[in-house]
Amino acid sequence: MSRPHEPDHVKLILSLFSPERALIQMALSELSDLYGRVDRQSPELLFDRTKYYKKEMGWPLYRRFISFEELVPPDCLAEIKLITNQVERRYLKDDNRLINIDPGFISPERLILATGKNYIHRIYLSKGIYADLTLIFERGSFVPLKWTYRDYADPEIIEFFNGIREGYMKQRKRYEII
Repeated sequence: MSRPHEPDHVKLILSLFSPERALIQMALSELSDLYGRVDRQSPELLFDRTKYYKKEMGWPLYRRFISFEELVPPDCLAEIKLITNQVERRYLKDDNRLINIDPGFISPERLILATGKNYIHRIYLSKGIYADLTLIFERGSFVPLKWTYRDYADPEIIEFFNGIREGYMKQRKRYEII
């Protein structure tokens, strides 16, 4: 028989993209007030794998991936997604978003994103939010799945997430979480 136990804390990550570079920094500052110090930040990237958001947000879109120093319990992901949705709503223009913020987490085994959209590989969490299994970790690296967004499957982005995971694994040892 399996015995329930509390899971280890995970590494909170965010993807932020916007047509306004300054808005990414403003939102990040707001979220840092809630979740603490940013410990890793990607270089500025073009969000150019899809034009899905062009009509709503404009073009070009600039993106940053970040992770926070403080670890969080994995069951807070739905609440974090609701908070990032509130931040997005603060920056609406004519009912269109000017920033998109996607929270997720890295654990030893996987990278999970939060979304409000259901699909075959997404598990319902609560309050209208689903967990999207985006990458799995095997043989020393994150690996995309058949439904992984193309930008998350990019080798350079995977390498960035591998670096976050490596730091997270050292952090877990330091705090004797395992």
